[in-house]
Amino acid sequence: MASKIKKGDTVIVLAGRDKGKRGEVITVIPKEDRAIVRGVNMVRKHQKQTQTEQGGIISKEATIHLSNVALADPKDGKATRVGFKTLADGSKVRIARRSGEVIAEKK
Repeated sequence: MASKIKKGDTVIVLAGRDKGKRGEVITVIPKEDRAIVRGVNMVRKHQKQTQTEQGGIISKEATIHLSNVALADPKDGKATRVGFKTLADGSKVRIARRSGEVIAEKK
């Protein structure tokens, strides 16, 4: 099955301490049904110094379950479900169920 949320999508957090926040999907981990969203679910991590990185306490994004995020509708920016539609030329595209708008693929 094709994934409904992809890298580069703008999503809205539906549950948890970051409820209502929006951000861009950095990574999707399909095997675990999780994603990393920019600026959401920030955790502080104690990191040992390496040759390339400074040591200390750093803030980074932790994964969030895909059930807790929803795609932002391209038309009005509100949370929407994702559907699929086959166009006349035979290509399969994702559509926003809320408005019927085609979700632009970001390359």
